[in-house]
Amino acid sequence: MRIGSLAEAVILAWGWRKRLIALLAGASGALALPPLDLWPLVVVPMTVAVWLVDGAVGASAAQRFRAAFSAGWWWGFGFFLAGLWWLGAAFLVEADKFAWAMPLGVVALPAFLAVFPALGFAAARLIWPEGAGRILVLAATLATSEWLRGHVLTGFPWNAYGMMLAGEIHLAQFAAISGLYGLTLLAVAIGAAPAVLGTAKSPAGRYGPPLMALGAVAGLLAYGFWRVPAGPSPLVAGVKLRLMQPNLPQDAKFNGHNGAAILDGYLALSDRATSPTTPGLQNVTHVIWPESAFPFLLGRTPGALSRIAAVLPPDVTLITGAARAGEMLPGEGRPPIYNAIQVVNDDGVIVASYDKVHLVPFGEYLPPFLDGLIRRVGLSQFVSVPGGFSAGAARTPLAIKGLPVAAPLICYEAVFPGDVAPRGPRAGFFLNLTNDGWFGQTSGPYQHLAQARLRSIEEGLPLVRVANTGISGVVDAYGRVIASLPLGTEGVLDSALPRPGPVTLYARLADAAFAVMLLLFLGISRLRLP
Repeated sequence: MRIGSLAEAVILAWGWRKRLIALLAGASGALALPPLDLWPLVVVPMTVAVWLVDGAVGASAAQRFRAAFSAGWWWGFGFFLAGLWWLGAAFLVEADKFAWAMPLGVVALPAFLAVFPALGFAAARLIWPEGAGRILVLAATLATSEWLRGHVLTGFPWNAYGMMLAGEIHLAQFAAISGLYGLTLLAVAIGAAPAVLGTAKSPAGRYGPPLMALGAVAGLLAYGFWRVPAGPSPLVAGVKLRLMQPNLPQDAKFNGHNGAAILDGYLALSDRATSPTTPGLQNVTHVIWPESAFPFLLGRTPGALSRIAAVLPPDVTLITGAARAGEMLPGEGRPPIYNAIQVVNDDGVIVASYDKVHLVPFGEYLPPFLDGLIRRVGLSQFVSVPGGFSAGAARTPLAIKGLPVAAPLICYEAVFPGDVAPRGPRAGFFLNLTNDGWFGQTSGPYQHLAQARLRSIEEGLPLVRVANTGISGVVDAYGRVIASLPLGTEGVLDSALPRPGPVTLYARLADAAFAVMLLLFLGISRLRLP
């Protein structure tokens, strides 16, 4: 089928046919996301998106708005359904309690998230120009809707459209200037440019935008090759990290009866020899365990701290995820419980802690405005902490003996661009402890790592990531994975720590460059473009 005929078929489609086209086009966008990272396929959902808005016709602005909103909702529903299907695995960890609620995560969440691209489509239709300008309008409105998705109701920026380009390390470098949302703006514009091949009447209008999109890709690649050093990043002297990935089944991890056996397994695995020159903990400076490592409160279990002290050699520090109990306030029935990172010295003393600030709704706590309703239908948060976790007061740096100051990130916190570095003097690296064991052998852990890696590019900081089931690894300040353990394996990984890169424009100005790009796109779109 000629591209003109294909465009006409999409534009003129109506009813269930149009909804099906939108659904399938949106779903195709997941192919450009991890783990496949087929980034050239960004052209499929974005090109069809332009034709869908072209076909959102009506006698009044309100009718056109509703038609575009409907097309955008089905497009977004397909994208989020295909990109977030793996959330269903979490409902099967304790299937007797949560399996009945699987549709809430697999269908209801994508249905809600689809409202944001629907608003992007509808807003674009209200100012929809003829010619190539509509490519820039759609890019601006969809990027704005993605920014809103990352901030409204605590935000959920997972799989923003910019992640379709972020799988290619050199294309991803533009995030050091504009962050994820600037990359999203370019992803939509580049992907949507071929739409004019099927609709423009003049050669300039037909071939100009695709050629400009190819030029933009070439420019992004050139900038990326210029920015990323040819050789390896310099290393922090005297640091020898050991990352421990236990690959512990999720149902066993939170069973309190397994506490002693889990700790013994961690200690034995951490002390495993990996080579003739690395006989175990004797040759490392820091050993790091994943998020929520224990089914007990480490700070209130002196026997566990004694066992750790007995195994740690002198001057070796343990960094681990652990639940932490705070001080009980007057009138409270129990102390607040925090999802924390705790630092344990070779005497078995907890010398520093960081409490997770950005909790996962429904996973670690129930939103207060929905708490009563949700509990009446028998649903609770996934993590078995009565009343849920409490949020930490502020994002704070973590001082660890023998290491540069760490910017700690627990699990979900790593997906929020611009909200990962604590205030004050610049940190030396990101420390990301996570537990992706909820999601099994799915695309979820790959997507999580990709987003954490993009934070390194945005901020110019290396990343040390330790996950229960994977993917654990060390990433340099340019997003290059220098060492990793694959998903679903038990093991330890020894690595040095890369030094920070130069301070990025994004680290200095956050979303300012994105805002400027947004205004430029909207301004240029009002010109008489062919």
